[in-house]
Amino acid sequence: MVEFADFNHGPMETPMTETNMSLIELLQKHDEGDFLRAVTEAVLQTLMEHDVEGLIGAGRYERGDGRQTWRNGYRDRELKTRLGALNLRVPKLRQGSYFPGFLEPRRTSEKALVAVIQEAWIGGVSTRRVDELVQAMGLSGISKSTVSKLCKDIDERVRDFLDRPLTGDWPYLWLDATYLKVRQGGRIVSVAAIIAVAVNTDGRREIIGLSIGPSEAETFWVEFLRSLKSRGLGGLKLVISDAHTGLKAAIARVFEATWQRCRVHWIRNALAHVPKSQHTVVAAAIRQAFTQPDQKGAQEVWRHVADQLRPRWPKLATLMDESEADVLAYMAFPAQHRTKLHSTNPLERLNKEVKRRADVVGIFPNEESIIRLIGAVLFEQNDDWQSQHRYMQVEAFALIDAAQVDPLLSISTQAA
Repeated sequence: MVEFADFNHGPMETPMTETNMSLIELLQKHDEGDFLRAVTEAVLQTLMEHDVEGLIGAGRYERGDGRQTWRNGYRDRELKTRLGALNLRVPKLRQGSYFPGFLEPRRTSEKALVAVIQEAWIGGVSTRRVDELVQAMGLSGISKSTVSKLCKDIDERVRDFLDRPLTGDWPYLWLDATYLKVRQGGRIVSVAAIIAVAVNTDGRREIIGLSIGPSEAETFWVEFLRSLKSRGLGGLKLVISDAHTGLKAAIARVFEATWQRCRVHWIRNALAHVPKSQHTVVAAAIRQAFTQPDQKGAQEVWRHVADQLRPRWPKLATLMDESEADVLAYMAFPAQHRTKLHSTNPLERLNKEVKRRADVVGIFPNEESIIRLIGAVLFEQNDDWQSQHRYMQVEAFALIDAAQVDPLLSISTQAA
């Protein structure tokens, strides 16, 4: 909520009768809620106009020797308050700049985006796309020292967020990779931004890690998982991810946890073994296993479907035989949690937001700039998650270590 006491302006030069007439007109045009928003917008707009007159040294259309600069239109800006979103028009100047103190100049990720673009520009990454974006945002006048200061502030906040201690137990961990382009040694290479999301026993979902590296290397996965463990990630029971090379081995080396292969990605891989015209039928048959109330029933249906498909598509049947335990691992966990455990889908929206911000940059100048921008996006998303309802039912966590989650279940939840 905007605190008007923060402003210490002198008496307004607008005649009182004119102000009263403006308020009367607003009252006639709006109901109570809209009226309060309209009045607040009018007051803030008046404050900005008064500030700008002081900077210019002259009022609107006023001539004088003391004028410092001229007006140059407006830019629209939204301010969220308890009255709702206020639509303001921030005055622009031909020389210099003006921004009211009651508006936050940019959110963390927006600051990071500006820093990344400026760093790319200063570093000589003069692609047409970056050039056009810089010009469109009016950033050509920002000095290198200003960019360095902005980067330092963001880097500290992102580092504190990504390196924070993890307390308590975190039964579930999701891992996924988003591929980005970066300059390395004069070449443009593709790297993976690995994002880790976990749920604690309070039912809260948090983003707990980010790292840049070759996603296929087991050594990279081991190093990343050990860093999570050293920060306090404990009580892990299930890790959900795609079938990245080396990841399954890394999980076994670092954690005593079960691995759940992303069901969505697995189905896409499985359907590659059948003609496209049969995709719908085959997928429907396989999904029958996922609708079973317990793991034993799911295993029986899975094997029955595999035997039915074996004569026509032996490679698909073999894949089902080999991956049964990995695809159905989530069935050994509480039924209340299963809808969120069988795939990396809970990360899909997060990854889309990461890609949306990263696509604006295109090619990152270095890995530090990736951490800066993506880390800032994750920082904001994590804050949003904490203000939402619990992600999972708390009472069901007690069933994870039970001898039997369901009378028909017999599989242990601990990794071999």
